[in-house]
Amino acid sequence: MVTTRSILSRLGNNRGQALVEFVLFGMVLVLLFFGLIDFGRIIQNRLILINLSREGSNLASRGTPLPNAVTGVINDAQPFNMNNGRVIVSSVFNSNGTYLITAQAMGGGLSGMAAPSLIGRVGGQATLPVTAVPLPQPNQYLYVTEVYMAFTPLTPIGMLLQWTVPSVLYDVAYF
Repeated sequence: MVTTRSILSRLGNNRGQALVEFVLFGMVLVLLFFGLIDFGRIIQNRLILINLSREGSNLASRGTPLPNAVTGVINDAQPFNMNNGRVIVSSVFNSNGTYLITAQAMGGGLSGMAAPSLIGRVGGQATLPVTAVPLPQPNQYLYVTEVYMAFTPLTPIGMLLQWTVPSVLYDVAYF
């Protein structure tokens, strides 16, 4: 005969096990959720940087003065605060196979970088990617926009895993 007391005693024995399983599973879900938040923010910021770098090179290649192209990129970076970022627009001239940086403009507030530009400085040779077709063609200009953005994780999990999350995001566009 089944009594109320025997049913409650059987349920009571499983409550502790269910609680432990719930806590372990809940911790895994929280870790995944926080990780997804920071990972999603990195992807979003990276896509915005890609668009900003393309916009800067596009403006410069259409005849906009380099300082104005930098200002345009910084203004279009909203809601990002470019005090935590830097925009560098450079013009590169192909002088018979020698790529020279003829002009450069920069803006933003990201400081503490060892080199302000990864392609080079004004008056020096430019470091361009290896391609099948030389960029730019002989006696032509190429406009390069580099965009840097400082990234800080939002969640405690992202802060614990700082070795996997870049502290500065970077993108470059060549037009």
